Amino acid sequence: MVRPGCLLATLALLLAGCTPQARVDGGDPERGRLLMAQYQCGSCHAAPDVPGVERPLGPSLHGFGRRSYIAGRVPNGPSTLARWLQDPPALVPGTVMPRLGVSALDARDMAAYLLSLE
Repeated sequence: MVRPGCLLATLALLLAGCTPQARVDGGDPERGRLLMAQYQCGSCHAAPDVPGVERPLGPSLHGFGRRSYIAGRVPNGPSTLARWLQDPPALVPGTVMPRLGVSALDARDMAAYLLSLE
């Protein structure tokens, strides 16, 4: 016999896989999108409504909010993504993603934008 608590816990785990990524508290996705252009993220990445090059060098950022990992190695979430945007080599030594001088406030809004991409 299945205990009700176990059934509810299993159901919660299954549903967790179907829900969107966490949102960034206080983050402004629209400002983040504009900052992506300001920091010239489109020079290497394709992202919705962010101007960029025709043939980007880095991975596409479309659907980024559904990704489990940043750079294939770091769990994706609001605080980790904001730290990544500020200092990628600190989280993944040897990454080709450079430090761009992104402030904490800008990183929060850029993370809000990226996590909104589903």
